[in-house]
Amino acid sequence: METVALHTRLKPGKEADYDREHAVIPAELDTALREAGVHSWRIWRSGRDLFHLVEVDDYGRMRERLRDHPANIPWQARMADLLEAGDDYSGARPDVRKVWELP
Repeated sequence: METVALHTRLKPGKEADYDREHAVIPAELDTALREAGVHSWRIWRSGRDLFHLVEVDDYGRMRERLRDHPANIPWQARMADLLEAGDDYSGARPDVRKVWELP
């Protein structure tokens, strides 16, 4: 299993919309994520900055499986209205690297 950290950023003024969308995600998206190997996906928000921690069997494989999934396509369209260009979940690269961990 992989633990992947992601950073995305909201468009100005979209904080409440983002929080509202994530209050309850669609059941079919939840199922699709789990079937794609996601065990946990946690998101923290500081202002417009979003920090994701994803525990997944294989991050690359998950992205492939979700790319054209009918539950993911409308979700990504909604997120595209909220996130800065290039910051959608399907395109986010695991570019946050771990620097330190309390052993």
